[in-house]
Amino acid sequence: MPGVATPPPGSPAPDASGVPNVPPGSGRQPAFGAYLDYGEDGVRSIAAYSRWLGGAEVRVGHTYLPGDRWENIEGGHGFLDPWAEWRRAKADRMFVLNVPMLERNEEGLGDAEVRGLLRRGAAGEFDQHFYRLAERLVRLGVPDTVLVPGWEMNGTTYTHRCGPDPTAWKQYWTRLVTVMRLVPGQKFRFDFAPSRGRDAIPWTECYPGDDVVDIIGMDAYDQPSGLSFEEQVAEPYGLRDHVAFAAAHRKPISFPEWGLFRGGGNRGDTDNVTYMQGMLDWIDTHKPLYQTITDYCPHGVWQCHQNPRSAALYRAYLSGGSAPAEPGWPEEPGIPDPEIPDPELPEEPREPDDECGPGWLPDWVGDAVC
Repeated sequence: MPGVATPPPGSPAPDASGVPNVPPGSGRQPAFGAYLDYGEDGVRSIAAYSRWLGGAEVRVGHTYLPGDRWENIEGGHGFLDPWAEWRRAKADRMFVLNVPMLERNEEGLGDAEVRGLLRRGAAGEFDQHFYRLAERLVRLGVPDTVLVPGWEMNGTTYTHRCGPDPTAWKQYWTRLVTVMRLVPGQKFRFDFAPSRGRDAIPWTECYPGDDVVDIIGMDAYDQPSGLSFEEQVAEPYGLRDHVAFAAAHRKPISFPEWGLFRGGGNRGDTDNVTYMQGMLDWIDTHKPLYQTITDYCPHGVWQCHQNPRSAALYRAYLSGGSAPAEPGWPEEPGIPDPEIPDPELPEEPREPDDECGPGWLPDWVGDAVC
């Protein structure tokens, strides 16, 4: 079992108070939302998701750009239009967009090829793709989009991973941000979002610098199996180190992805209400700029009916007590109950080079669990 974490380099000593026990509704909740679907269906689902939460205001819309080819990473084919329309409808809404840093992002390329691609990116070969994306976002009237390039770079799932060449990765990130900031009218914020824990490489080794990072995020799922929430807080490069590192660098934190996965105690049982309470309390205490739960099985609470106790707790917490205790998932026109296969969950904790995540999604959608 992991012990108390050693703070990442440059971080203050962690708070010794441990995991807070804060009752729901103890303060104003950070802006929240959920990843509901990657395309127009995700936008349409937001209103029903809000009704399920007793009318709670969903201020964050979150999606991912396809990572299969450069023209899609540029946001082409009208993919961004419905999201931009939703964002423009209210001044206090936030649009969060995960941006692959390389095409063929989920094709399992080897380290040598990835190293070469990172170096080509650092040299400026891919600048035009990110400039076009920035131009498109400004033209659509969403110049304040929160961009999450190269998410979970400390793992092995994606081509845009950091491990094969951290120096080139940081140079590439810096170049990408610099290029996008050249577009007139932009007000982008860039979110550096590793996965929780050490994974394949300590995420602090990938941090590109305070001048090109606006938010320090973390993707935090209930894994590996058997790791308690307290251990997720205390593990090296875990939740406590995340907060300490961001404070040392004077940056707000975020949770672009979080949810249930492997901690229910039995094979196939992901309904871990203890984790849900711990994570909601942690969010309530540390006030991230925004948080978006991943709402498909096995991670979610609205579209995933296999987590009823966690869903009831989440619903009561985010609705401020205005929603009934029973989950009561709506069956509304246009929001069908998704047909989701039972996940194949390994019995052992994942290793850094595992291929994990739900295979039923399109292969370019951000697999947020590795």
